[in-house]
Amino acid sequence: MKTVKQLLSTKTAQIFSVSAETSVLDALSVMMEKNISALLILKGSQLSGIFTERDYARKIILKGKTSADTPLNEVMTANPITVSTSDTLDHCMKTMTDRHIRHLPVVEDNQVIGMVSIGDVVKFIIEDQKQTISQLEGYINS
Repeated sequence: MKTVKQLLSTKTAQIFSVSAETSVLDALSVMMEKNISALLILKGSQLSGIFTERDYARKIILKGKTSADTPLNEVMTANPITVSTSDTLDHCMKTMTDRHIRHLPVVEDNQVIGMVSIGDVVKFIIEDQKQTISQLEGYINS
């Protein structure tokens, strides 16, 4: 069974984060600049929340708030669901599907060490399956 640790080893080790006092507008600017759809909210080195494009759509636009005047702590998802490096990708997929979320921060010893998205998981699983198929074809043809 493939794990979060194996998936993270294939990704660039970058964590994009801001503080809870950051305005939504500034957070959106970071997300656009980094081409990401979710941003971790840290207090020091501790995870306190996550802000996603979905949060923006549902908690800013639909609530009539303004991006420039609203701090993230008013609209972020506090205490997000997390995974550890030993969790399986099947566990991640089940969690994301059951909870209707697209991003899982990876936490070890109370420290954020990465984040996985549903896209990351699907891409990793497809690549792994391609390798398995190729190996089986090589075995059959030899």
